Amino acid sequence: MKAQINTITADQFVGNTSDKSCSLVLDVRSPAEVANESYQPSQNIPLDQFTTDRVNACIDHERGQSEDTVIYLLCGTGKRAEKAAEVISGQLSNDVYIIEGGISALKSAGANVLQGSGKMISLERQVRIAAGVIILIGTVLGALVSPVFYGLSAFVGAGLVFAGVTDTCGMAMLLAKMPWNNR
Repeated sequence: MKAQINTITADQFVGNTSDKSCSLVLDVRSPAEVANESYQPSQNIPLDQFTTDRVNACIDHERGQSEDTVIYLLCGTGKRAEKAAEVISGQLSNDVYIIEGGISALKSAGANVLQGSGKMISLERQVRIAAGVIILIGTVLGALVSPVFYGLSAFVGAGLVFAGVTDTCGMAMLLAKMPWNNR
């Protein structure tokens, strides 16, 4: 029997401490984000490496072949956890829950979130900074050098519209692979 993907609020997750021994929290953020702050106990499988086989390996390692293990998916705000849930949807018989609001909501709910030593900028902020810089450069070069450079700004703007409509950000995927995000 294939399990459904469910959601749980951070308050419900923190309040549901009755049987965490049969649960597994998988954090799908980048290693650098996890090094910056992390929920304990959780295991990190970055979204770009998230597969059913990796999830099964975590279950086997932690609990030994158990279909009773409840899987909680965690990220920064909940969006990447939704994408991870799509990857394993229909592939596992375990109950799967997306923690709404991600690590920020867990902190607000009083969960055991450890602060790391790093001062990592979130992936979302990195995207905004990079997009802003590229648009600014395209605009300045378009005004000073050649109107052709306005195309650079238009390209980034179109990419942002696409990211908003599809909830898939190519720039975020590219930035997640950068060395500073993979410590």
